[in-house]
Amino acid sequence: MTAADPSLAVRVVPCLDVAAGRVVKGVNFLDLRDAGDPVELARTYYEQGADEITFLDVTATVDDRATTYDVVRATAEQVFIPLTVGGGVRSSDDVARLQAAGADKIGVNSAAIARPALVGEIADRFGAQCVVLSLDVKRSARMPSGFVVTTHGGRTETDIDAVAWAREAIERGAGELLVNSIDADGTKQGFDLELVALMRSNSRVPVIASGGAGALEHFAPAVAAGADAVLAASVFHNRELTVGDVKRELAASGAVVR
Repeated sequence: MTAADPSLAVRVVPCLDVAAGRVVKGVNFLDLRDAGDPVELARTYYEQGADEITFLDVTATVDDRATTYDVVRATAEQVFIPLTVGGGVRSSDDVARLQAAGADKIGVNSAAIARPALVGEIADRFGAQCVVLSLDVKRSARMPSGFVVTTHGGRTETDIDAVAWAREAIERGAGELLVNSIDADGTKQGFDLELVALMRSNSRVPVIASGGAGALEHFAPAVAAGADAVLAASVFHNRELTVGDVKRELAASGAVVR
């Protein structure tokens, strides 16, 4: 549908996968290990110059919902950049509660797959800019685009083509796509550039590339492939890279950064 606007600043977005109030990280969404306190990490990344912070409640059970609201509230009191929160959002009332706690944008995934009308309900009530469609995508030869949508942290494949679902969600009101490659997640081998380019060419809304960042040289190619924002987790949590490192590398490649 469109290309990324080269005049717009590329956003660098640290991602905090939260379970039971702690940040966790794994490989291909498996073997999760503790990576620290979400509020402390968010504050660190804010101080490093992050453009946004993304929280994903990777367990999203009813028991953990209160924990997520507390984490969002505590973070919003200390971090003055947009917060995107996803995991367990099943209704526009859930969005209202998360916004009251301090969330700026809301990620929807499994619940929107189960009931696509949810995307439009949130967009109609809060605006398209609030709705981030989170896509957990795997390569699949049985899909026309070559990529299939998954649920349950990448463990369950659907019968939904990733590009077809992205297009439908945009038509329903999604204002942004968070495209996470399950195949690349946590491998530190680089973003799936084919997937990024495919989503960019089929989207009129911003595309966030996620999954696979492991070195400074991985970020600029994702932007060149069409990403409007680059998301990473373990390279930041493990202190291998800072947000500033990534921004300097992107600027050196010719990208516009804040």
